[in-house]
Amino acid sequence: MSIPFIVIIVFGFFIFLSSFFTVKQQSSVVIERFGKFLSVRNSGLQLKIPIVDRIAGRVNLKIQQLDVIIETKTKDNVFIKMKVSVQFKVIQEKVYDAFYKLEYPHDQITAYVFDVVRAEVPKLKLDDVFERKDDIAIAVKRELNEAMTTYGYDIINTLVTDIDPDIQVKNAMNRINAADREKTAAEFEAESSRIRIVAKAKAEAESKRLQGQGIADQRREIARGLVESVEVLNNVGINSQEASALIVVTQHYDTLQAIGADANSNLILLPNSPQAGSDMLNNMVASFTASNQVGEMMKKNNKKIEKPKSKPIEPQSGYEDDITPEIK
Repeated sequence: MSIPFIVIIVFGFFIFLSSFFTVKQQSSVVIERFGKFLSVRNSGLQLKIPIVDRIAGRVNLKIQQLDVIIETKTKDNVFIKMKVSVQFKVIQEKVYDAFYKLEYPHDQITAYVFDVVRAEVPKLKLDDVFERKDDIAIAVKRELNEAMTTYGYDIINTLVTDIDPDIQVKNAMNRINAADREKTAAEFEAESSRIRIVAKAKAEAESKRLQGQGIADQRREIARGLVESVEVLNNVGINSQEASALIVVTQHYDTLQAIGADANSNLILLPNSPQAGSDMLNNMVASFTASNQVGEMMKKNNKKIEKPKSKPIEPQSGYEDDITPEIK
């Protein structure tokens, strides 16, 4: 077998093999014949005419994502950077438009995103941009769908994934937020202090009320005990004055005993003579006698100041005689 024949066979074998090609899943292949569009081949084993047909390009049918970072200004003159993520794919029935009508689809999508964001954000204040970022994303998707469907692209979703104001603006916002929270904390602390003060005042008032009630009960029982003691002493022939003197002297020495029982007491009782109890009783009797005399004098003065009662009006003479016959 000659060498030229072997070369022809090998060349023919490679040409035969080049007639077959495969297309991966979720992709399409554009076939041209002599530089002119011929067909679109989908996934699987495909056949073409060697030398005459060629693969012009492969189109990815998967969902792709393009991240676009835009710097723009808000209505209140704050510069921010926004990151918009655009998810898109090529429509399988429009592979021809996607392959031949657009040279750089990513640049085209980026230009539309810039145009829409810079038209929408300057209408909003900084706080509104954060609150209405979904509205901005919807506006971007609407504009992109209207423009890119013509070129065979379907916009699946648009997301505003990041809003980054200037660092000084963020610091100012953080200070405002911190001041607002400190104000709220101060209000709660003031309310808590007020509640504690009111509760403490109520507790003190209740304590004093109960303490006063206890003192009153104590004095009432002491007085009752004194009355009973005087009655007992009267029954054995001791008059009221002698009984009072005995009770005062007894309480005086009980007080001295209570003071002496405490080793650390600094209390000094003056006067401290054996005659102190008798003097105390005499002073009390004199005070009571003077008080009674003052009370009697005040009663007499009040009686003198009282006005005499008015007398009834007597009928005039002759008037009664005129009326009497008619009554009869």
